[in-house]
Amino acid sequence: MVTFDKMGLSPELLKGVTEAGFEKPTPVQEKAVPFLIKNRRDLIGLAQTGTGKTAAFGLPIIDDVDPSNKTPQSLVLCPTRELCLQITTEFKKFAKYKTGVSIVGVYGGAPIDAQLRALSKGAHIVVATPGRMLDIIRRKRIVLTNINRVVLDEADEMLNMGFKEDLNAILSETPAEKDTLLFSATMPKGVATIAMDYMEDPYEVTVGKKNQASENITHVYYAVQARDKYLALKRILDSEPNLYGIIFCRTRQDTKDTAESLMKDGYNVEPLHGDLSHAQRESVMKKFRVRSLQVLVATDVAARGLDVEDVTHTVNYSMPEELEIYTHRSGRTGRAGKKGTSIAIISLREEFKIKRIEKMIGQKFERLQIPPASAVFENQLTNIVKRIEDVKIDDEKVDPLVNSLFEKLGDMSEKDIVKRLLAMEFQQLFSYYEKAPDLNDPGRSSGSGREGRGGGGRSGSGSGRERFSRFSGGNRGGNRGGS
Repeated sequence: MVTFDKMGLSPELLKGVTEAGFEKPTPVQEKAVPFLIKNRRDLIGLAQTGTGKTAAFGLPIIDDVDPSNKTPQSLVLCPTRELCLQITTEFKKFAKYKTGVSIVGVYGGAPIDAQLRALSKGAHIVVATPGRMLDIIRRKRIVLTNINRVVLDEADEMLNMGFKEDLNAILSETPAEKDTLLFSATMPKGVATIAMDYMEDPYEVTVGKKNQASENITHVYYAVQARDKYLALKRILDSEPNLYGIIFCRTRQDTKDTAESLMKDGYNVEPLHGDLSHAQRESVMKKFRVRSLQVLVATDVAARGLDVEDVTHTVNYSMPEELEIYTHRSGRTGRAGKKGTSIAIISLREEFKIKRIEKMIGQKFERLQIPPASAVFENQLTNIVKRIEDVKIDDEKVDPLVNSLFEKLGDMSEKDIVKRLLAMEFQQLFSYYEKAPDLNDPGRSSGSGREGRGGGGRSGSGSGRERFSRFSGGNRGGNRGGS
């Protein structure tokens, strides 16, 4: 087996890699790193999100830096500021012991002056979003004539976001004699066109099949009446009290509306979309990373580059227009060797899309029934039991309170106390699900049980359960008990 210390990395870089916690290379790193260290050649790397592509191209270009040359030598282009920050941070960790190596990230949504000052001090590797890079080029504040390697990371997503003209303009400023490294999770026609236009006889590294999803991810879907999609979403969230994930919507407005309705109904969610300022986005992401926020409701663009390894679920509340995007969405979970679940909530008329995605990713979806109320109660109870088992008790502080509690409750039995506590915990659940419709019945009356935004409308009362946290995650920031 190939290990990092046998790849030909310099001792300084190897020390940084080890300190960053990298123990053994992933398949894409194992194939790409030794090749790029030994060869000056274009390369196409096809691998799913979360498989270690950043180190696959980053380690060779960091080791290739000539510190005595203060002009940019490698340029990494990526679609979003989040991914730009992630790559820049990882590069700096790798290069910690590489004396004199300067790495600068430039991206939109942040003041350009500070980024220009950092570039003026000398940057060997520049990590950039296309829009900000083009802005800096037009200001004539960067010289790209000494670039010897250009990396196009998440190339398919840059095309989906409409950056083709920007990429053309940027690449035209770089030398003709350079290596172009293209990394992508999928290989749509647009990416193949880039390869034809800007690459010469590229070496191809493929992990899995083209467009194939990670084997760590289970794919499931629920098919319901279109009017019931929001009710189905809530039912799924109620039945998964430990879900920690991302709900994907197609547009910014859908994202705002869905997040607003879920928050009104008591769910611990916040939206993530392009209308947020840099500070707002950072605030949301900080809460999500520390799990004080349990679910993000996001657009595809806003979710690009999220580096959160413990996401348990992704939910396709609306299916993407470009099916290749599904691979990116599902790739937010099942990262770093962990298991994950990708859920699609579709209307009955959209099942053909599932078949097309199955063919594209080489994996089968399992069709599931919307959980009934009994399953919701059982899963919530199991979660409570787990929380009880896991809680750490300080006997010195708790025992006096327990004694006082039993004194105040008089002759009430322990079983009766437990029953009353459960009744308190489940009171609003019982009320909500008392007349909940069977969402698996395609022939049910169109007017039954359409609480909240049932049919996908933009407002609703929540029908008796607003402000109640459907999640029972203990300290995860939900609104326990209503308000």
